[in-house]
Amino acid sequence: MERKRVQSSNILSIGYDPDTKILEIEFIKGSIYHYYGVPLNRFNELMSAQSHGKYLNQHIKGIFQYKHIR
Repeated sequence: MERKRVQSSNILSIGYDPDTKILEIEFIKGSIYHYYGVPLNRFNELMSAQSHGKYLNQHIKGIFQYKHIR
């Protein structure tokens, strides 16, 4: 999955696969997480959010199942 770099104090890059609805977050410290069943509109909102980290915490974490990949 291709990720795009973002301007964030905590997130390095964000990727999304619309076929599987998997959101991939790479954090600056090296961890990568997959969030499952994320609709395309949530990904688009995340990418356009003024604060990617705040959006992630409010609208993704605790709502969608996830797996720590690395």
